[in-house]
Amino acid sequence: MGTSQHRQQKTGVVTSAGMNKTIVVAVENTFLHTTYKRVVRRTKKFKAHDERQECGPGDIVRIVETRPLSKTKRWRLAEVIKRAK
Repeated sequence: MGTSQHRQQKTGVVTSAGMNKTIVVAVENTFLHTTYKRVVRRTKKFKAHDERQECGPGDIVRIVETRPLSKTKRWRLAEVIKRAK
């Protein structure tokens, strides 16, 4: 029996789909600043594996953590939540 491992999931917007089987997903994080008590928005980009090359720029997608697939790619596409118009 294998151990059930809970993988991290993130939702973001595809910013680039020009690479072969790779997409760049921008994930926005909002948090309260510790000193100034203001809401701060931070954006981080993740490279994710898109096996079927089904995503395009502007799509909202969910990505899940996976084993290292390349030097910078540690995520894979789980599902396309909403297609770009």
